[in-house]
Amino acid sequence: MDASQSSTLQALQVFYSDDLVSDAGQSRSPSDRKPKLMSEALQRSAWPIRLVAPAPATVHDIYRAHDRDFVDDVLSLRQPNGFGSYSASVARSLLYTCGACYQSAVAALGDGISASLTSGFHHAGPSAGRGFCTFNGLMVTAMRLLAEGRVSRVAIIDGDYHYGDGTQAIIDAQRASDRVFHLSLGHRFRRPEHADAYLEAVSALRRQLQAFAPGVILYQAGADVHVDDPLGGVLTTDQMRMRDATLFTIARDLGVPVAWNLAGGYQVEHDGSIPRVVELHMNTFEEALRIWRLL
Repeated sequence: MDASQSSTLQALQVFYSDDLVSDAGQSRSPSDRKPKLMSEALQRSAWPIRLVAPAPATVHDIYRAHDRDFVDDVLSLRQPNGFGSYSASVARSLLYTCGACYQSAVAALGDGISASLTSGFHHAGPSAGRGFCTFNGLMVTAMRLLAEGRVSRVAIIDGDYHYGDGTQAIIDAQRASDRVFHLSLGHRFRRPEHADAYLEAVSALRRQLQAFAPGVILYQAGADVHVDDPLGGVLTTDQMRMRDATLFTIARDLGVPVAWNLAGGYQVEHDGSIPRVVELHMNTFEEALRIWRLL
């Protein structure tokens, strides 16, 4: 990918199908139903978006990041998923969410940028899921890209409010720190008074990424970092736009492809709807389209 692609790209590829949607049997996290709500919002927009149905990952893809027994037990409903339930609907969706993350990264290698309407990755460790995360699609994607020789290094930039402990645990288990750069902003920045330092850390990524020279960036554009999120709270709406615009600008300027996903967001209304979460995610899309000169 080089800088010229931002002027030749005609539409942003966004990986989604109804296979990503599930019913986890709980109401605290909207992550199981959020992909469909986001796809509907994108289709209502006049933006140059092309929805692409992802192929599922294989169990062998998942084995690259997770213990085999854990994977097999979750898929056969012998072990609870990251929502704490034994939902067949969630189990069915897991290979598709990981597949969407991977295919978005591959698309970004060609286009410079891509997205997947996926969440629920970064708390999943080698042999356990938690925190609404079952399989770690970020690390499934990273390990597959590395194994296939598509890239020699991957950067994971996690903008979710919560620390990506599962991601780091898999990196450690795979002894992959020389091949996978991981920055989880939720590890350091926890309160609104941290907002300026948070944004400074995002700006500092230019130097860090230039030194590491990844072949692709996987970016978790979490909406739970918003100040009004009941499970988060650091940045205002405008500051979240700055976060996204800065990251996308750095990736474009350095010529590093970036594939991003939705990650967290928990501003759920009394009727179960999530208009504020959808709006925040749509802002990320708008910033990406603007930086890549598609608006």
